Amino acid sequence: MNILVVGTGAREHAICNSVKNAELYSIMSNNNPGIARLSKFQISSEKDLNGVKKFALDNKIDMAIIGPEAPLEMGIVDELQKVGIGCVGPTKAAARIETDKAFMRDLFDKHNIDGSIVYKVFDNLEDTEEFIDNFDQDIVIKPIGLTGGKGVKIVGEHLEDGQAAKNYVKEIIENKISGHAQVVIEERLLGEEFTVQAFVDGNKVVPMPAAQDHPHAYEGDQGPITGGMGSYSDNNGLLPFLDKKNYDKSVKIMQDTVNAVKNEVGPYKGILYGQFMLCKDGPKLVEYNARFGDPEAMNVLPLLKTDFVGICESIIDGNIKKAEFEKKATVCKYIVPKGYPESGKAGQVIDVNESKIYQNSALVYYAAVNQIDNKIYTSASRALGIVGIGDSISEAEKICENATKYVQGDIYHRKDVGTNDLIQKRVEHMKSIRKSQ
Repeated sequence: MNILVVGTGAREHAICNSVKNAELYSIMSNNNPGIARLSKFQISSEKDLNGVKKFALDNKIDMAIIGPEAPLEMGIVDELQKVGIGCVGPTKAAARIETDKAFMRDLFDKHNIDGSIVYKVFDNLEDTEEFIDNFDQDIVIKPIGLTGGKGVKIVGEHLEDGQAAKNYVKEIIENKISGHAQVVIEERLLGEEFTVQAFVDGNKVVPMPAAQDHPHAYEGDQGPITGGMGSYSDNNGLLPFLDKKNYDKSVKIMQDTVNAVKNEVGPYKGILYGQFMLCKDGPKLVEYNARFGDPEAMNVLPLLKTDFVGICESIIDGNIKKAEFEKKATVCKYIVPKGYPESGKAGQVIDVNESKIYQNSALVYYAAVNQIDNKIYTSASRALGIVGIGDSISEAEKICENATKYVQGDIYHRKDVGTNDLIQKRVEHMKSIRKSQ
């Protein structure tokens, strides 16, 4: 079987690493050394749909796995399906669950899906300002489309007050941030965020272990929001602050969403990523992604015991049964250029001692780097993810942190991801939320 993986980052490296007993091809925008050694590749834009389609046809691709969100928004799955290539990834219409936040929220309202929140969609400043002035809770402001995980701003955290919120709304609408002159304003949820990813065959949702991402750039959950500085998962598939009852509620919300998407625009096939806030009255949906999370893909894929290619085939065929995972904990820490996300320097050489990383029982997944003449250069974005796997989160964290010393350069990582202190802080925070009932 010839399999094509579309995408350039650590998520796609993890996907490629999971493909066994198949001929692997890839399209990536930079020369990712991890993907390059696993596949026959072409360096080109993942958003060049005609180019992707030609490469797929020229190489007699049987199945395509779509990594990033941008080509999904453009309709890459629709184009490949037209020429008979099955895809792990939703159609353009179904991908709106991520690419159009208004579509997602309206879907919850129309189909009475649990876990919804108070929200409004605006396309003019006057109505927005009136809403901000009269809404008596803290708010979250989101551009309506894709922003690479960096467009969300919270009043009281990233925005000082209502006036700063109005200024940000003005910026979104006038500059069409995310490509739309629209904004979603939502109530701010109090609790702990977590992620559940699932394989979806158009009807059935098969969930993966829960994970928790760390979006803030600096230790102690400080600084600007990034694409994700690291994440962890526990050996029981849950999290120290997340029990099975609330995990199952989250999966039910995802299943109800898949049913609603099928009813509205047709079957959703691929990976569905649910980002939830565990609140005092249960999980609430923050947002969906129409693909694997990055970094969360690196937490779950190394634990997958069921054949990944077989799962992908069953997604396309619409007959997925189950997915089994090792009962292990994982911790992923992202290595990034100093100054990321605001002023990370591109073009810096980093030294990665892979053999030492593997000797110390860790894994490495390359992200937004470019290999030229056997040297690895950073972009202004995340460089690589280091993953530790252990019987406990604590063990996995120690393995991961120890391995970070084998990456040298003008770089930074959050040492506190997955540490006992930070996890206990999460647990205590959730206890205080529950006591406020």
